[in-house]
Amino acid sequence: MLEHFSRTIFKSLRRIDQRKCAHAYLSGLLATPGKKTVRRIAAGISRDPSVVQSLRQFVSLSPWNFDDVAEEITHWVARRRPEAVWSIGRTVLPKRGDKSVGVHRRFDLHSGRTLNCQLGLGSFLHVGTVQIPVDWSLYLPRAWTQDPERRHEARIPDSERYLPTWAHALRLVDRLSARVDSPSAVVLADMSNDPDVGYLVRGLAMRRRDVVVAVPPQLAVVPVGEASPGPVGARSLLRAQGPEGDTPAPPDGPQRASGPPSVLVHLPGSSPGHSPGPPYRLFASGGDTGTTGRLWLTSLVHHSPGTVAATAALTGGTSAVLDALRQDFGLLDFAGRSFPGWYHHMALISAAYAFRGLHGATALPHRRPALRLP
Repeated sequence: MLEHFSRTIFKSLRRIDQRKCAHAYLSGLLATPGKKTVRRIAAGISRDPSVVQSLRQFVSLSPWNFDDVAEEITHWVARRRPEAVWSIGRTVLPKRGDKSVGVHRRFDLHSGRTLNCQLGLGSFLHVGTVQIPVDWSLYLPRAWTQDPERRHEARIPDSERYLPTWAHALRLVDRLSARVDSPSAVVLADMSNDPDVGYLVRGLAMRRRDVVVAVPPQLAVVPVGEASPGPVGARSLLRAQGPEGDTPAPPDGPQRASGPPSVLVHLPGSSPGHSPGPPYRLFASGGDTGTTGRLWLTSLVHHSPGTVAATAALTGGTSAVLDALRQDFGLLDFAGRSFPGWYHHMALISAAYAFRGLHGATALPHRRPALRLP
């Protein structure tokens, strides 16, 4: 089963030696306990000392296309009929030194510290209760994109330019849209520490994509109504609504819908006199009056608040997948420094997670003392 999966996912690799290395690395990710360094993976699949160098070169230097592999993973998951929810997750990857591509200083909410790190964004498809990572985008600060020497050393393609985090999220959505026929899929994202999340919401509206997105408490919004005031902070507005807000009755009955406190809002227009754009529902999770917990914005204004809140809760599953990738699939263990190497590593761990997540703990390959790789 693993061999068939590997042949499918890595069929775009042109050379036989590349496909052999991909299968060996995938086997090692699934079978090696603890840290998934190249050395440990190689030791787990062969006693041949040359395997270490073969796998290291395959990940960091071999010329194969991440996009082609990500597309195969996406198609493989899509054949399992995923739910119409696309999650966007963000992960901070702590690093030592300043040589790893994209490394910079960033405050990490999870640890409460400022870290030397990379920032990766991933897209996830939902198959039942399982979420599968199918694509990735590495955030590159301007200090990297505008430095010719750094670009050369990290082998950053000429086409790669600085993008804010919301634009990376849009890029992931665009790539999924090109690969999966799901025009009604809802984009789910936690952007609660991104003050420019409004650009993401507007960009998704232009793409006719519904959204459920966690937003910062200070996000400026405008209440819907003829006599509405100017922009106010999201948390302040929701707190002023009281414990029940303006939660409407569901369309199929007169009874009041149960759910979190909420209020209909617009995002402020780009300039005075312009149309305020579509309405959104602002609601809180984890608090009765919006004084605590996360704040969310959704375009699903005609859905019951309880239903939308259930969709928002799926971000907990995305976080759990990222934790599993860190602990069991080597997300933090790549020691390479190049741009292609980072993407190759992410493709390989995504393939391993997809196989394990949708096939379970099937029989894994035993140690192969005679394995030799080109």
